[in-house]
This record gives sequence, C-alpha cells and structure tokens, in this order.
Amino acid sequence: MIVSRRDHSPGLATVLVGDDPASHVYVANKRKACEAVGIRSIHHEPAADVAQGELIEIVRRLNADPEVDGILVQLPLPAALDRDAVLAEISPGKDVDGLTPVSSGLLAQGRIGVAEALELELDAPPLGLVPCTPAGVVELLSRSGVELAGAEAVIVGRSNLVGRPLVSLLLNADATVTACHSQTRDLGAVCRRADVLVAAVGRPRMIPAGWIKPGATVIDVGMNRTQGRLVGDVDFDSAAEVAGRITPVPGGVGPMTIAMLLANTVRAAR
Repeated sequence: MIVSRRDHSPGLATVLVGDDPASHVYVANKRKACEAVGIRSIHHEPAADVAQGELIEIVRRLNADPEVDGILVQLPLPAALDRDAVLAEISPGKDVDGLTPVSSGLLAQGRIGVAEALELELDAPPLGLVPCTPAGVVELLSRSGVELAGAEAVIVGRSNLVGRPLVSLLLNADATVTACHSQTRDLGAVCRRADVLVAAVGRPRMIPAGWIKPGATVIDVGMNRTQGRLVGDVDFDSAAEVAGRITPVPGGVGPMTIAMLLANTVRAAR
C-alpha cells in the first residue's frame, strides 16, 4: 500500500458530471486503479444539469478538505458549463491533471520538466504537477531508452490536454519540437522528419506508414472507436513494419495515463 508522510493513504477526489459513457468508463478505471494501490477514492457525481456555481462550490469544498490530496474533474463537461472556469478553481497543489493556469504556466516557462514528471522522490516538492498523458508519454520514452536531447520530435495535435503540454515537456528535455495541426502544410513530409512522432489528433488511422521515418519511435495517443473496436491515430499494422518502436491502441499510452495520475496523487500528498 502507498502511504503518505502523514501516515494515511493519499486521497483522490473524482468529479464526474453528466452521462457520457466514455467518461464513466474512464473514471471507473481510475477509481479501480486507486483501490489497487491503496489510494482512497472520493467520488462526486452531480447531475448533468448541475449549475455552474454548484459545481464550483464542490471544487472549493474539495480544496478545503484535508482528506483530499488530489482533485480530478473529468472532461469533457456538459456544454452548458464553463470548463476553464471550473478548472481554474482547483488548488494548484491538488491539480493532479495539471490543467490549471498555474500548472500550465509553470510548464510553459520550463519550471516543471521531465524530472518532475517522472520522479517521486525529489529533494523538494515540485512547483506544480504535469498533465498525466504527456507525463506518460515521457515515461514511455525514458523507459525505452529514447534519447530526447537533440532529437527531432513531431507532435500531431495541439490540444491543451496533450499536444501543448507535451511540446513544453519535450522542449524542456532538449528535443527540437514541431507541433502540427490542421493548417500544417505537407503534414506527411513534416512527420517523416521525426525521430519521435506523437499522434494526438483523434482521427482513426490518419497517419500511414509512408509518413514515418524508418526506425522512428511512434507514440499513438489516439483513442477512436470504429466498428466496435478501439484504434489509434496511426495505422498500426503497416506502421509497425517501419517504426523502430511503436505503442499499440489499446494498451499503450492509456494505462500510462492512469499510472501518472496515481503518481501525481502521491506527489500532491507529499
């Protein structure tokens, strides 16, 4: 069992609003993972029509609760709610998703780096917490022995959840980083330059083998349900014949995201 220095198990509060089926599955998996390692799971599930003020009040109560070390508001929220306003209410010290303006700003400034994303036993507590999926990507690269310093990294996707924070993390690791998006010209040519290619755009199998540099490391963050099965943003079968390393979907980045959430909860407790 994981135990904090206050001699009790860390506590993770999850807030799930609405009836999105995928969100319910994700939160259930996170709570199950908490139980497996001895992190207390504290769950709130307001109705889909919860008022903005009521949801913010739930977050404020969790901020003030000493039994809660980390707070995760599951996204997406219903369209009637202001996501950014809700996230901004989370105390940065409990921001285990790394999405508050404070956490994002520290990461963009280079004040949170790869060491903070991966290391639990730091001499001093980190200034902020790193978003879970980007941290999981960096952990995969680190454990696989991929040298990031000087490497050309290409990220397809610029979301606040994955693409933008991953740009900062890889820059902080001394990679040369290109962020691609819907307006990128000749996307295939840009991808073919990459020593490390990260697909995080949410379009099934959009990256073919012909866009991959032979021997490159390919990280597929995409989770797309097509014809009753999950597939990534990369055409895995053909890409695996070209890439030096490649992550599958499912079973690649997804479990790492949950692992980093648990690690962030322990960091927050410490």
